[in-house]
Parts: sequence; C-alpha cells; structure tokens
Amino acid sequence: MALSCAYLLIRSMIVSVHNTPVEASYPLEFRVEEAKNLGEQLRFRHNVELVGMKHVGIGNFLSYFLNHAGVVDRFINHGEKHLFITVDLNDLVEREIHPFWVLLFKRVVDSCESIEIDLADKKEISSLFLSSIQSQDLFSTIENLKKSLNLIVKNDFLPTIFLLRLDRLKDVFNEEFFSNLEGLVDATGQKLAYVFTSYRSLGEIAQPFFEKKYPTLFPNKIYVKPAGESDTQIIFKTFEKKYELVLDKVILKKIFDLSAGHVQYLQLSLLILKQKIGDNSVDASRLMATIAADERVNLLSEEIWESLTREEQEVLKKIRTGKSIGELEKKKAQYLWDCGVVSAKNSQIAIFNPLFENYLKGSDVKGDRIEAVEFTKKENLLFLLLKESVGEVCEREKIIKTVWPEYEEVGVSDWTIDRLVARLRNKLKQQNSPYTIKTIKTRGYMLVEES
Repeated sequence: MALSCAYLLIRSMIVSVHNTPVEASYPLEFRVEEAKNLGEQLRFRHNVELVGMKHVGIGNFLSYFLNHAGVVDRFINHGEKHLFITVDLNDLVEREIHPFWVLLFKRVVDSCESIEIDLADKKEISSLFLSSIQSQDLFSTIENLKKSLNLIVKNDFLPTIFLLRLDRLKDVFNEEFFSNLEGLVDATGQKLAYVFTSYRSLGEIAQPFFEKKYPTLFPNKIYVKPAGESDTQIIFKTFEKKYELVLDKVILKKIFDLSAGHVQYLQLSLLILKQKIGDNSVDASRLMATIAADERVNLLSEEIWESLTREEQEVLKKIRTGKSIGELEKKKAQYLWDCGVVSAKNSQIAIFNPLFENYLKGSDVKGDRIEAVEFTKKENLLFLLLKESVGEVCEREKIIKTVWPEYEEVGVSDWTIDRLVARLRNKLKQQNSPYTIKTIKTRGYMLVEES
C-alpha cells in the first residue's frame, strides 16, 4: 500500500502544475445558462451533478468556470470568499477507495497554497496530510481531512470540491463511501459543497438505493448538452489559434455542422483537417466521408453508443429510421433528450450529430458483413509496442503516449484503451496468432507467446 500511495502522490504532484488554461480567456457569456445555474446552486451551498454524454464538453465548461477571474463575482458571490478544489479522477492511478481519499486530501493541500489563510493553519493542514500518509489508515485520513476543511472554513472560505469523472469509481461504490462524502459536509456545518461530473447520473450508476439514502448528495442535476452556435464559435477560436488553421467559410460551416457542438468531435475534426491541409488533400465535398472514416472518430462514436442503455439504443435506432416513439419508450430513454443526444428539429426528432448518426447507420449493417481481421492503424501501433517487450508489462501511460500521440490534445479515456486492446486481442485470435494479451490490473497489458 505504501508503494501505491507514493506513486499516486508523485503523479498527482506532477499533474497539479499547469499553466492557465485557454478557457480562462473565454468571454463571460460562454455557456451562460449553465454558468448561472451552477453559480446559483453553489451560492446556496447545494451539491450539483453535471451530467452529459461522453466527451461532450463538461471539462471544457468547468475549465472556464473554475479559472475565469470574473465567474465568482458574476455568478456566485454575495461577498463570500470561495475556494474551488478540483479533483480529477483521471489522475487516480488505482481506482480504489483509499487512493481516492489520499488524492482528494492532496488536492485540498494544493488548493490551500493559492489562498491567504493563517500560516499556522496552513502548516497544520500540511501536517495532517503527512500524518495520514504515514498512518496509511483510511479512518485517520478522513478524520484529518475533516479537520483540514474546518480550518479552511475557520478562515472564512467556502470550499467547493469538484469531483470530475467520479463514475470512474463506480465499481467500488459502497454505502460507507457516500456516508463519508456526506460526513465532510456535516463536519463543515454545511459550508462544503460538491460538484460531481459523470456521463450518467450518479444515483443511477450507484443504484437508486444510494440516491434515496443520501438525498442531500444528489439534489440538483444540470445536464450539459452540446454547445450552441455562439459557444461553439468561442471554443473553435481557441483551436483555430492553437492549430494555426486558416479555413474558408464553406469548410468551417461543414465542420460546425458535423460536430454539432460536441467538443471532442469538433477537436478531432480540426486535427484531421489540419493533417489534410498539410498533405494538400482537403476536399470540401468529401469532408464528411474523410472525418467519419477516421478511427479516432469511430472510437468516440462507439464509446458514446456503448454508454447508452439497451432501451436508449433501441430508441435511437427507431429515430434514425424515422419510426415513431411511444410515450413509454421516451420516458425510458429520457436521458437522450436531457443530454441532447436527440433533439427536435423542424418538428422532427433528430440525432444531434451527422458523425454519430453515420456510425449508427454503419452499426445497423455490421452484423451482415464479415469483419476485417487486418489491424487498423492504432491496433498495429499497439501490437508493435507490446511486441517490443513480449512477456513484460506495458504500462497504460506508455500505451497512451505511443498509440495516441495526440493524447495531450484530446485526452484518452479508459474505455478507448480497453476497447482497442479488446479489438486487437480478438483479431489475434482470429488470425490464429501465437500471441495473446493479458491484462495486468491497475497497470497495463502484457503480450505473451503461447507455447
């Protein structure tokens, strides 16, 4: 356990050092309705769930909300001092309960470095954290965390803990976990608030039982839909500058139409377009086909599809083929409307995004054709990487950096890595290859040669 905690802390210290994100320069009108709603909830110390489809842009919105100098004054403040504590669960090496609390405590300590509180209290918070690391005791860690948050409150700060991608811990959720989250709020006299982000409601992921038992943790949901046209323009301008793109109006409109306000579809489309411009192979008439054929775009579409329930998938199939949807079907698939996967256009229900709709069209006929067993580009990169060190563990981080050189641009989810490995594993079997891939829990994968 000591080694695991040490590794977690080393990684967490590295990722906590960053430059001011570009979203800090967004105008205050960016996603103004979501900002007003979130600000109002935090003003009254309510907990909030931000729910949206995979990679829709919750992180982009929160980066703006957390870092823009004018957000607190415009959307929250009544003269109070606020402390935002950001805990990105993508930074969690081991998806287990104790490492989570250690990471949360570390982020509290980090956040205290940026605010003016009594020096003795700041030292006490650091001392409590180090004591928790040394004891390696979960109970002691949580109790010391409570004391630290109370010291922050004593200095007249209202702390808000942003737990990003809390759904990564869904396999280890239990009553004690939620009870301890609620306990932190009680220990601060209800002055602590949470903002959870997830692709599904946490009450749904953690079973309705937990939502009913801990109602104060799950009172308010804000659904983050794909960005509107003006917000998409704001996001695009940062990408345009970053990628040094000069696009004519025709191509730009096509890109906006294809991405439909979904941030990762937009970013991937621009990355693909940048490469095509570099290769002098941009064809506006084939832009849709070019982007839709890209492996990264297909993985994104598949990830969104797989995150849906069976009922939601069936409703989407009906919508794509123009069939009517009954009231009961809509009720069971309400998530699709809440998160903007579908919307009403010209009195018709439509799928939000041509790229995602194109994926659905392909998936409808997938069962009627023989799947190719040749490796895709990324499958081949993964296989070559694993083959370099047969019989040795290949860490997930090394896989990301090698197979997804663009990972710093768009990020790579756990699902994407696991899905690519599963596809490669299946193709090796279909090819009667002597190699197979073993999963090494919490670390990565290993290519082994069967005798």
